Amino acid sequence: MLEAINLHKRYHQGEIDVVAVDHFTYRFPAGLTAIVGPSGSGKTTLLNLLAGFDVPSEGEVRLDTTPLSTLSEDGRSEVRLKHMGFVFQQWNLIPTLTALENVAFPMMLAGLGLKERSARAAALLEAVGLGPRGKHLTSKLSGGEQQRVAIARALALNPPILFADEPTGNLDSASGARVVELLLHQAKEGRTVILVTHDLELARKAERILHLRDGRLVRVEDLTPASAAVNSP
Repeated sequence: MLEAINLHKRYHQGEIDVVAVDHFTYRFPAGLTAIVGPSGSGKTTLLNLLAGFDVPSEGEVRLDTTPLSTLSEDGRSEVRLKHMGFVFQQWNLIPTLTALENVAFPMMLAGLGLKERSARAAALLEAVGLGPRGKHLTSKLSGGEQQRVAIARALALNPPILFADEPTGNLDSASGARVVELLLHQAKEGRTVILVTHDLELARKAERILHLRDGRLVRVEDLTPASAAVNSP
């Protein structure tokens, strides 16, 4: 369970304090949650706080009962490795490695043996429709294929939480639709998927939408079928 409690982040710019996230509180359930808002609303800053890449000025992020801000930088890195996966707009793949090697890389960091990580990486590539492309350098793959490799890599250690920051921003519509399908599948499998996007059409595929403005959570939109049934006339 990932929970943000009275989360606040401000930056100092000279003598001015800039508030990026303003007392945000939310408990993220399993399934797909989209975070939307205009540019400068604090979406990416919020994601960085939730993932422990940054620490809040006030409040805290808890993973189960552990406040991330009480951990060292190495401790937060360990939490990310074991409990979180990441899919970014920039794929951050290693271009000199094959697709299979990129997917296996987090498993190597976690200490898994060569045979186990190779077999799991191959299975994950098969799951995202790239089984035959495993031995290709990622620099030789299309944008859509590289993003699917990034999703497979994010799932390498079977994390319960998956973050996606504008994952379709650099893709054509067909490739973007395939990536969205993969993320939806992960949510249906019981993962907590947190999607940051400016695309409202994409956001409406989620089970709930968090609307940010000026760093504040101004509205939570529940799109689950149960909610629709309750609110129908």
